[in-house]
Amino acid sequence: MQKIYFDHSATTPVDKKVLNDMLPYFTEKFGNASSIHSFGNEAMAGVDKARKQIADSLNCNSSELIFTSGATESNNIAIKGLIQAFRKKNPNKKIHIITSVIEHDAVLEPFLEMEQKGVELTFLPVESNGLVNIEKVKNAIQDNTILVSIMFVNSEIGTILPIREIGKTIKKVNGKRLNNWKKCKTTSRGDKPQRIYFHTDVTQAVNFIDCNVQWNYIDLLSLSAHKIYGPKGVGALYKKEGILLEALQCGGHHENNIRSGTLNVPGIVGLGSAIAQIDSKTRDKNNIKITELRDRLVSGIIKNIPDVKLNTDRKVSTPSHAHFTFFGVEGESVLISLDLEGIAVSTGSACASGNLKASHVLIAIGIRKEIAHSSIRFTLGKYNTKKEVDKLIQVLPKIIKKIRNINPLYELTE
Repeated sequence: MQKIYFDHSATTPVDKKVLNDMLPYFTEKFGNASSIHSFGNEAMAGVDKARKQIADSLNCNSSELIFTSGATESNNIAIKGLIQAFRKKNPNKKIHIITSVIEHDAVLEPFLEMEQKGVELTFLPVESNGLVNIEKVKNAIQDNTILVSIMFVNSEIGTILPIREIGKTIKKVNGKRLNNWKKCKTTSRGDKPQRIYFHTDVTQAVNFIDCNVQWNYIDLLSLSAHKIYGPKGVGALYKKEGILLEALQCGGHHENNIRSGTLNVPGIVGLGSAIAQIDSKTRDKNNIKITELRDRLVSGIIKNIPDVKLNTDRKVSTPSHAHFTFFGVEGESVLISLDLEGIAVSTGSACASGNLKASHVLIAIGIRKEIAHSSIRFTLGKYNTKKEVDKLIQVLPKIIKKIRNINPLYELTE
């Protein structure tokens, strides 16, 4: 049976060039990058090259990058590390932080943990297509706001958030605060105004969008290798020069004392190799191809299956995403039926696939809980073909019809 993969937001296959670049670091160049002998120097050379490759892609300095186990860890270090460092320096000051209601749990849960520890938290609502309103970001900022964290691309419905506009807004607020402070007499100034830092998780964006940290006014950025045709279990955190972060784990003094632990050299080399392949020309070429496939998939589903709703707004989303609600069916039933046909899809974020709760993202964009469970996410990648899309369009209508036929309530929800 032909196996077809439409779940690229969960993970991507490792690119063959990436794998070839990694292989020597498992056997021939196996040294610990912290060792000072030739084996260690050889391994560190691979790490340094990868750091430079990532820095070139993000338009930052190599020294501003911290290697982690993935975006989840990067998010935790960025959020908790920033707040803990601020508290250490300003133990009596109240803290306010801002995020959106559609963030990944790797951002939401650290935020909620900080709220339990006395930090004031604001959740920004989103429009029906998943976009955050810039004015609501501006209006949510308080005198004690120190952090805004908004994802670049939502993993479920594919919405591209207005990161540059948010970053620019925060920069203007910071500039205005500083100018007003400077205008005050030295004797009445008080403390220098606290800068608001902007963090974004670009895990789902790197394949499709330029994540230049200067252009987008980003202070902290998280990413994972396995979403960009690299290996699992490795990622990076960009930390703008001068930002203080408290380490969450100690013991080895690695990565400038921010992330202790022996470096995953093959993984880091793979991350560098993967991101180095996504130049503007390659990105544009892949975007055109994937857009054509996604639009073919969307048209085929809408034409051949009645009573469906496309939740992805294609005008403001990545080319990869097509998130559908199929009324009258259970999403898990569709997923399992497609899997039996050799086609892999998802009902939402892979990290929450064992969770029976309705997707918080779908609820946030106005989909009722009982309807949210009837949804399927299709996410395409650079290796997918028209033949694979046509196979899905051939198989899926029969599956939906069969499931609806055994649902006694389907006519009531139609």
